[in-house]
Amino acid sequence: MNPIREEEAEQRVPLMPSDLKNNCENSHIPYADENDPEESSEQNSNGQPIKLPGSRKQSLSSRRNVGLTININSSNPVQHNGDADSPTTPQTASDNSTKMDTPPLPLPRALRRNSISMPSGINAIEELEAFRIKHQMQEQEPVVEEEKTPSRTDSVVDDISGSVTISIPEQKSVPTIQIEKPDDDSDDELEIHGKRRDRFRTRRRASIAPLPALRLNNKEMLASDFDSYSVASNQASITSVNSLASLLREKMQAFPQMIRKKKRETKDYKIKIFVIIMFFMIIFLIGFAYVGYHRKILTYSYFEKIKFNSNDRILRILSHDEREVISGLLGKTIGMDNKPYHCLEDHRKQDGSVCIEWNGIARLYMNFQDMDVFRCYTINWQSLSPGNHPTDCYELQRNNGLWFGGGMTKSNEWSLSNDNFDFAPFSSGDLKVHQFGNGVKRYFINSIGVAIQVNDKTPLHVSVNTTTNEFCLKARNDEFTFVNHLTELPELDYKICTTEDMKSLHMLMTQKSLWDGLKEADMAVIYSLIQEPVWRTPHGEDMESLNETTIYNYSEDLIAMGLPLGHILINEFWQANVGDFTVDQRRFPTLNKTIDLLHRRGFKIVFTIQPFISTDSENFKEAVRKKLLIYERHSERSIPALTRYKSATSAGVLDITNNASVFWLKEKLERLKAEYKVNSFYLDLGTGYNLPHYYQCRQTLDNPDMYAKLFTESLESVGFIGVSTASTVPKPPAFLSTPPINSSWSGLKEVMSTVLNYGVIGYPFVLPGAVGGDYALNKTMSKMISFYSLGEPPLPDEELYVRWLQLMTFMPAMQFSHLPTYYKGDYVKNLAKDLALIRQQNVIPVLRKCLSESMNEGLPLVRPLWMLDPHDPACLSISDEFSLGEMLIVAPILEPNVEEREVYLPQGVWKDGIDGSLRKGSRWIHNYKVPKDKIAFFTKMPDNTRF
Repeated sequence: MNPIREEEAEQRVPLMPSDLKNNCENSHIPYADENDPEESSEQNSNGQPIKLPGSRKQSLSSRRNVGLTININSSNPVQHNGDADSPTTPQTASDNSTKMDTPPLPLPRALRRNSISMPSGINAIEELEAFRIKHQMQEQEPVVEEEKTPSRTDSVVDDISGSVTISIPEQKSVPTIQIEKPDDDSDDELEIHGKRRDRFRTRRRASIAPLPALRLNNKEMLASDFDSYSVASNQASITSVNSLASLLREKMQAFPQMIRKKKRETKDYKIKIFVIIMFFMIIFLIGFAYVGYHRKILTYSYFEKIKFNSNDRILRILSHDEREVISGLLGKTIGMDNKPYHCLEDHRKQDGSVCIEWNGIARLYMNFQDMDVFRCYTINWQSLSPGNHPTDCYELQRNNGLWFGGGMTKSNEWSLSNDNFDFAPFSSGDLKVHQFGNGVKRYFINSIGVAIQVNDKTPLHVSVNTTTNEFCLKARNDEFTFVNHLTELPELDYKICTTEDMKSLHMLMTQKSLWDGLKEADMAVIYSLIQEPVWRTPHGEDMESLNETTIYNYSEDLIAMGLPLGHILINEFWQANVGDFTVDQRRFPTLNKTIDLLHRRGFKIVFTIQPFISTDSENFKEAVRKKLLIYERHSERSIPALTRYKSATSAGVLDITNNASVFWLKEKLERLKAEYKVNSFYLDLGTGYNLPHYYQCRQTLDNPDMYAKLFTESLESVGFIGVSTASTVPKPPAFLSTPPINSSWSGLKEVMSTVLNYGVIGYPFVLPGAVGGDYALNKTMSKMISFYSLGEPPLPDEELYVRWLQLMTFMPAMQFSHLPTYYKGDYVKNLAKDLALIRQQNVIPVLRKCLSESMNEGLPLVRPLWMLDPHDPACLSISDEFSLGEMLIVAPILEPNVEEREVYLPQGVWKDGIDGSLRKGSRWIHNYKVPKDKIAFFTKMPDNTRF
């Protein structure tokens, strides 16, 4: 016998008690250890050893000290006749366990045995072990699969485990016992048809079902884990394929455990997901804390209220209550991999500025100016390489208010926050072609009290909302607008100011007091422009359409209409050629007498003048000879640079930086005033783009808009009521005119948005165009309108004219070309008189009251609603209402065939201008009725007013 097998047999735990049932005593089925094949000396005819009685070993059940109950279910037992081929009769095993020489091995701790049901026809389990060992030790013939024969199978299922079943078919010969052995690399396997197979496994293997799991020491284990303590593995249990009841019972008993296991697996799955989520959350929080900590370390606090991270170049400015009011990214063109350094001592300024340098790319200076409630921070970028263009971008956040400034843009949006355009040179131009209109200012203001002002020497380009919600400032030279390189490399220089008081911020940023140097006569002109209209003489596309008779007849119509008399504005056609600065005697032979008559009737006469001198004018030759004109760049000063403007197809431009040119022009204008008793002039300066492309003045201009500024300042003593272009606020009584407006409903909206924008950026006195529009075009212009001499538009539609007239009633000044009497019937004429009365009683008193405030603080006369209450979200979103000062709110109709609208009133008590009722503020008025002959306006009442 194999010593290993013998040692294993001795270590096994006894499985059968000594009191076996009596029905197993007469069984002639040999036990596995009844006779040792090696000890048998006798052999049969086939050479096999013969078992001798009385030579049996100690039973396996006795050695294992375990009692195995074997239930034999035999309905037809066969009597044993002592023949080897006859069937055996089941009987109980003899009680040989009491004769054991050695004490039984104890069971392991906490081990609970599975009860095992033995098949019928087996006398004792020892024969199974002996039979298996016999086949292992002997040289066996190849196993040939047996033929299937009908057989009867008795199945016994243990009630405790519910899974161990051993089935033995009854045969007339010695029964074939099938025992499943787990597949391993033991010597019990043989090579059969190219596959390794256990000798004890047959086709009946399909009937074997695994046992359910057991629990040992609170640990779930399969029955196969107990092979070292059992006679046969639970996995080697044999199930009868013929016993349907046994199979069903087995499945029913295993079903609850399957449910419990599935629930347990689902619970484990949820726990795993929860653990994974918590793991990633912890990683995220750790990373967030790490980044935030390092950002906080790298973000330095400069001048108390400014936070700047030099690595990320993110700037944040805080208000007095530590609230962020503006944030942006500085130096956007600098790569993030470039590291900042502190400037060398030679590059630092002595004014307390912080200096940071990116080696070979750019240098940044930051400084602070504290004026009690005002805090201004200066930002100055100096480029250190030709390819670098300093660029700073600031966020346009809705919760941080609306941004305004710069001037009117091509899209006619009243707020920069709603606009969208790529980088464009910041210069005055024609809105049909260029990005900005005739009135510009390097000033951007937020509705919550933040403002940015850019230095005039910066070659400024502006972009809004191109890719992200931000507006950007860039310093870059080009070939026209900023062709005069004021510095070797471009510099971006501006300041940011914050305060909680919008009025004080305007006073600080826009303009100092406008009273400086103001004369009593100048104030009289301002009052005159507010109270009386400007009457623009009608004209066609050529100068022949304007003559002395036209002016006289026009004044007659004004007197017959019964409206207040005012200023008669005569365009540049009063001279034969642009730049003559003398009256055309052919068309105006007795103009001096006509003007005397108009003066006696109460009119004031205004001539339009320009800095352009046509090449057809006699003054052009004189100006070239005296070198009074702007000359071509990189050429002699005697070669004038030419351009075109309106009716002048070829013209030179006076060099206003030349003192000789200023003296020459003033002399001609003073002579004109003395001879014709002209009251004042209107300066038609064109725009920055109307200068010659290769212009060069005696003194270098910072930008093209500097020309209009110098021209206005040089002629202040001559006296004028308005200018067509401005980059700074002209000295009163000059008003800034709106650009030419098309005669259409879209043009009506453009008038309102333009006046609002110009007021916000610091132009308190605005002169809108003529009622009904300045020209009429039914198609989009592809060229600048200023290149053409466009005549006045035809008589507009009556509804458009009426709505236009209603809006102009509440403007700082009114200008007419078409008269109300030109319409048939008395409807428009009577309406004009009613509106003139409303202006006299309700509008002019408010304008005169706000005039002093505008002169002192730079606040506009016409304001958006958010200036009344910047913290009201509704006021920020409204663009079709405005206020005069803080006392009057106007809600005009700007669409055709509309007689009702939505009206919003800020906080306070307001008196309805149509029906005289009182209305509470901070609320909307829905479907407010506005008839064709009415305009909605509301006057603010004292705070203690009760309904």
